[in-house]
Amino acid sequence: MTIKDIDYILELAQTQNFNRAAENLYTAQPTLSYHIKATEEELGFQIFSRSSKGATLTPAGAQFCVTLRNVRAELKKAIEQAQNFSTRYSENITIGSAWRSAIYYLPQIMRKLAQVHPSVSITPVYSADNSIEQFLKGETDIAFALEENVRKIPDIQIHSFYKSPIYLISQPDDPLAKKDRVTVRDLEGRTLMVGGGSPAALRKVQQRVINTVEINYFNSADHDTTLTNVAANLGICLAPGFLNDHNPDYAWTLFDCEETISCVLCTHKDDSRGIVQEIVKLMQAQWANMLK
Repeated sequence: MTIKDIDYILELAQTQNFNRAAENLYTAQPTLSYHIKATEEELGFQIFSRSSKGATLTPAGAQFCVTLRNVRAELKKAIEQAQNFSTRYSENITIGSAWRSAIYYLPQIMRKLAQVHPSVSITPVYSADNSIEQFLKGETDIAFALEENVRKIPDIQIHSFYKSPIYLISQPDDPLAKKDRVTVRDLEGRTLMVGGGSPAALRKVQQRVINTVEINYFNSADHDTTLTNVAANLGICLAPGFLNDHNPDYAWTLFDCEETISCVLCTHKDDSRGIVQEIVKLMQAQWANMLK
């Protein structure tokens, strides 16, 4: 079934008359009849009931047209977006990340790229559950990842990005938020949330805190759940800096530990486009400047 077939069906469903629908579609009535009949045969059910008075939707046809109208609307939107893209851009590079914190640095990179390559666009793709899987399927060109999660994956190029320190997240008015650096001893007597799919280095630090000072702790399902508990003043948590989206509702204070988490950028090994390598270098330089 083609786009033209969809338009034929929807127009006939609206007019319920072959001659009037053909006129509105700027086609001949026999052509319209042929396409409708061929589509019904392809689908395996009758969309219209014919009579001397015209054509009315069958129950199956009525249900089908409800979905078809939504499909046609989405298709129209996709075509318009593609047309807008084709008139302005010659290439689009997609960057995948599992964390919304990329919103903090990506806009600056996009602005810089637009100055140098106005015909190239960047499309951020956020997926908390399968950003690496999307990358491996070829759905994104560049992926932000933790080195520990991708270093054994074949056929990809890994580019160093930065070493993420570990921070304490608390409410802005928490006494710990006033410190330049928080130590293990500072957490004594507090409630610490742990777990939530933490990287290996962070789990190591969490365990050291639990073994060193008297502290209450409980497992949190994920980072968003953890932040909700911090906002409710039910606890504090340790988190890698790459999760910091600079929300003013939370205070991020550097935690005193040697552990860091290696963050990298991944590209496809067979992707030889110069613009991809240029964007990687631009991201590396931009982050280096932000850390100064």
